[in-house]
Amino acid sequence: MLHLPVGINTFSSIRTGGYVYVDKTEHVHRLVLKQGRYFLSRPRRFGKSLFLDTLLELFQGNEELFRGLHIHDKWDWSADHPVIKIDFGEGGMRSREELDDKIREILAVNQQRLGIACQFQSNSGCFSELIRLAHEQTGRRAVVLIDEYDKPILDNIENPDAAREIREGLRDIYSVMKARDAHIQCIFMTGVSKFSKVSLFSGLNNLEDLTIDSQYAAICGYTQQELETCFADHLEGVDLDQFRLWYNGYRWMGEAVYNPFDVLLFLQKGKVYRNYWFETGSPSFLIRLFQQKRYFLPNLEGIEVGEEILSSFDVDRITPETLLFQAGYLTIAESFTRRQRLLFRLVIPNMEVRLALSDALITGYTAIDADKYAIQDALYEAMTTFDLPALHGIIHRLFAAIPYRNFTNTDLLDCEGYYASVLYAFFASLNARIIPEDVTNKGQADLTVLLDTHVFVMEIKLVQASEVEGNPALEQIRAKGYSEKYRDQPGVTVYELGLVFSRAERNLIALGGREVLGASAS
Repeated sequence: MLHLPVGINTFSSIRTGGYVYVDKTEHVHRLVLKQGRYFLSRPRRFGKSLFLDTLLELFQGNEELFRGLHIHDKWDWSADHPVIKIDFGEGGMRSREELDDKIREILAVNQQRLGIACQFQSNSGCFSELIRLAHEQTGRRAVVLIDEYDKPILDNIENPDAAREIREGLRDIYSVMKARDAHIQCIFMTGVSKFSKVSLFSGLNNLEDLTIDSQYAAICGYTQQELETCFADHLEGVDLDQFRLWYNGYRWMGEAVYNPFDVLLFLQKGKVYRNYWFETGSPSFLIRLFQQKRYFLPNLEGIEVGEEILSSFDVDRITPETLLFQAGYLTIAESFTRRQRLLFRLVIPNMEVRLALSDALITGYTAIDADKYAIQDALYEAMTTFDLPALHGIIHRLFAAIPYRNFTNTDLLDCEGYYASVLYAFFASLNARIIPEDVTNKGQADLTVLLDTHVFVMEIKLVQASEVEGNPALEQIRAKGYSEKYRDQPGVTVYELGLVFSRAERNLIALGGREVLGASAS
């Protein structure tokens, strides 16, 4: 049985060390048939570094590593090229000075490997000279591979001044490639985000973006067929339907893929379902951005965006939707055209991301950590039994437990959307299906929550006073008939829930509801 390549991003180590390799060289072959300048954005730990290392070995002509792979009999192994590789994945850079030092070290390593000594002192001058001399001394154009091109900026995204300085330093380097185009056979750049051409690639406007090109949807990650073929010996006893539900679902305009990190860790760690990929990163900056922009969290269930949102990211203009997509917390469900514009519907890709992101949102929006699991259990029990006194008590205790001193410098708590967002995070953590602003012919309900065989149509009100007469939220549901479209559906029970919160109390002050008994209910 071949070994699992956990944590190995080196193509030669996998091919010579008895590890499983998922053959991606069909994509490689399509890219290297001509001179090309390519860019690829994928979330972290998705196999980008391994793909770049595969390109490096190919262009260096290491034929033995490719025997038995798709590209082996299709490549001229005498046509090797000098390769310049820049990798920002190692270490952190907190200033322009540290970035310049790192670039200087990277260029020195490339000079040593290629047997070239640069005379120019500046980093941009040395890089330019390195490309030119690599071509002139070998008679073959250079290949430039840049891994994690954006990491120095992303590491400083919460310090905009440092991020801007680092962005300028990177732009100085990347702009060199445009001037040396005649000496370059291939450029391939990878990263998590796609910065706008104006901000970072002003001199390099000929990059072909493969990020949402359907031909390259599976260039990184494992398809279902690749999983079942390459890992067949390791999948014994695995329920493939459950596995797909947990870890598949990432789409870039083509076939859905698995995150390799999840697959490998699941198989290595006793085939236990848990958040392997999600826990390697922190969405804390994203959550703070949500709060700053007073983002209505239920909208995560049905985001529609234009192409510019998916493909533009900058220090001075960060949108939650762009960050969610590029980080891998949302993926493309479908594309469509409306009024001559290409639009995309984004969804959470799988169970791992849904549960882990909702837990992170609960912590970020409530500062409740250890107790959230007990609250989730009690909430599920109260909802599935429609125990209104218990449900009122749970939601009241939930908001009473929030340390509001954490929110003294924000008006977040004065928004109805805050209370809806906290409830959304808890409902999502129960793996409920949630429909925000559920439209009917008489208006829209704030939330509809589908949990197992139960449908809860909800209206949320935020009032100034500490007390309220009656339940205006429930009265609105009844007056507008928000639940009518769910009545008489076989196999489901429909409920109406009205929740009233108080600004003064910062808590739930009224909860009412009823079971809807069919078309005749009034």
